[in-house]
Amino acid sequence: MNLALRDIRHQWGRFALTTVGISLLLMIVMGMGGIYRGLIHEATLLIESVGADFWVVQRDTRGPFAEVSRVPTNLVDRVSAVPGVEEAREFIYHTVQREREGKPLRMGVLGLSWPSDQGKWLPLAAGRPLARNHFEMVADRSLDLRLGERLRIGKDTYTVVGITHGMTDSGGNGFAFFTVQDARAIQLDLPGEALRLERAARRDRVEDQDLGKVQPALLDRASSSSPEIPVLPLGQISAVMARFKAGADPRSVLAVLGSWPDVTVRTREDEKELLLLGVVERSQRQLGLFKALLTIISTVIMALILYTLTLDKLHDIAVLKLIGASNCIILGLILEQALLLGALGYGFAYLLGQKVFPFFPRLVVLTGEDLLQLAVIVLAISVVASLLGIWRALRVSPSEALAR
Repeated sequence: MNLALRDIRHQWGRFALTTVGISLLLMIVMGMGGIYRGLIHEATLLIESVGADFWVVQRDTRGPFAEVSRVPTNLVDRVSAVPGVEEAREFIYHTVQREREGKPLRMGVLGLSWPSDQGKWLPLAAGRPLARNHFEMVADRSLDLRLGERLRIGKDTYTVVGITHGMTDSGGNGFAFFTVQDARAIQLDLPGEALRLERAARRDRVEDQDLGKVQPALLDRASSSSPEIPVLPLGQISAVMARFKAGADPRSVLAVLGSWPDVTVRTREDEKELLLLGVVERSQRQLGLFKALLTIISTVIMALILYTLTLDKLHDIAVLKLIGASNCIILGLILEQALLLGALGYGFAYLLGQKVFPFFPRLVVLTGEDLLQLAVIVLAISVVASLLGIWRALRVSPSEALAR
């Protein structure tokens, strides 16, 4: 005869409510760890997916993911000419927020070096990769854009030709993939009046110089668009992404690129470290603090519940002692209830989390290591929480059975 199970059947309502409450707390603790793992996954997803071995970014910046970086487009040709480089491509990444159907739409804009990169590596859930150099986009499912929908960004309208799944940045924003030319146009988009004022100011500066007075034709050139004026800098991109040639020595390639005074080279591991130590680290500390607090709260609640259950059966415990039951039997009664409460709470927390976590606004990733760690913590909580009830039960005198 198992005294713990018989006692639970006697007070099954209270035990069931307690189990539900503990399972909800443990589900949140489980979710905290899953959100942290999700942050790591989202922060490193793009770095792992694009297939680059290293990035060449603006000097002394932590770009292109952790910080804004600006390099000229002709840097692609310079990197391609370095011995040991298999391929170099343009890379543009930035975040924009627009309005769609009266609601804010925030997305990470990624420029693909079309036509060499049409986005065939993307995990498409529907549609196709980019097939044209302009006015097409592939959007992540989290942006809630429909296949075939036309979205106006800046001065141009883009058609959604593909839908991806699970492609989000470290901020939880869904990615939208464009060609490099379109991504640059979105990034540098200015109102028509701002462009007119900038060209007028450029013309005034030339007109005030002697060269403008001697050669009036320069005034018309100054009023032209920026790409038509040779003295103005080339278009800029966020970085150049490249891969090592098979059999090449990565250290020698990085040494050559590292000697250039205008750029900094970041390997795949460097970018991961910059993101995890910068973007994710503070979130990790915050989530860890909440996880620790909820664990302590769970311990306190379980201890109080078990203590209350023990108080309710003090007379029964006194009777057991009166008929010769040992302290080990009393200890086992309370400890078994605590372990059963923890096990059921953990099991219900896991099952409930599988249904609830997909609806969280941030990705929740549950790993076997984290689940095992939490199981050990729940076991420790159950044992510690039972100590208060055990202490009270051991103080019961057999004579108290005769008090009623």
